[in-house]
Amino acid sequence: MALSVRDLTVHYGSFAAVRDVRLDIADGEVLALLGPSGSGKSTLLRAITGLEPSARGSVSWDGEDLGAVPVHRRGFGLVFQDGQLFAHRDVAANIAFGLRMHGVPRSEWAPRVAELLALVGLSGFERRRVTELSGGQAQRVALARALAPEPRLLLLDEPLSGLDAGLREQLAIDLADLLRRSKITTLLVTHDQEEAFTLADRVAVLDTGEVRQEGAVRRVWRNPADDDVARFLGVTTFADGVAAGGRVRTALGELALPDAGDGPVRLGLRPHALRAAAEGVPGEVVAAVHRRAHVRLVVRLENSTVDAVAPATADLRAGDAVRLVFDADGVALVG
Repeated sequence: MALSVRDLTVHYGSFAAVRDVRLDIADGEVLALLGPSGSGKSTLLRAITGLEPSARGSVSWDGEDLGAVPVHRRGFGLVFQDGQLFAHRDVAANIAFGLRMHGVPRSEWAPRVAELLALVGLSGFERRRVTELSGGQAQRVALARALAPEPRLLLLDEPLSGLDAGLREQLAIDLADLLRRSKITTLLVTHDQEEAFTLADRVAVLDTGEVRQEGAVRRVWRNPADDDVARFLGVTTFADGVAAGGRVRTALGELALPDAGDGPVRLGLRPHALRAAAEGVPGEVVAAVHRRAHVRLVVRLENSTVDAVAPATADLRAGDAVRLVFDADGVALVG
């Protein structure tokens, strides 16, 4: 493993912001620290970089303990939410700053800057003032600056959260492609599930300073460890059932779940786990909100109220009768 974190704990006074965290990141892997605001994600990242002192535990790289290694000698590159570019310098000078700080000869700056701008999709922007850049362009420059000295670990702290939704989605796709092409080991901090699942190979879910679950993206999404993790990952309703032969029977109906072992199971239902259909469990629409690709419903059943979806063209209003069936894509197997 390239990066190893063992029992890392960070205190703010008597408050433990991070408690006994254990993480490993392999060479070329992207790991996302995913959790709600205040969960300790950024504190953990800062402790790994050496910007935040730890009360106990260790951070090591390829077996070398970094406890006594200062921040600027750890060989890590950082990109923060606001990019932190130098407003008085142009794009080329911002990127070259990292090269100068690492003692790269001046003769190598221009070709390296051009190479990095091509990598982040900004060829020809060398002389552009950073104050003339859009938010997405500025973050690309910040990323290029962090990559300039070829860091052994790239750390991204909510790098896309300051952008509007459309730009954030496109930049996440571009960044995912860049990280995979460059094969750089990366630790990403985010509260955005879509961002984590777009960029990362694995995720570690943090809450109240502790790692609640860690694993491959699809596994964590499909099999959250407990109700709290499931809620953070978009589950709004829980349903108990009994599994047999890869099928689960519940009060809301039956569905195929090949991963479910025989016996009692607990299902976590995201809003799209139940959809309006011609047949199914009967209910009454309590609320309907139109979204781009669907209608989000709140439906009152005989003994509960659940979230569901209907096609964008559906004309459903409060008080209308509706029937719901399962959509397995929205169902998680909890625990």
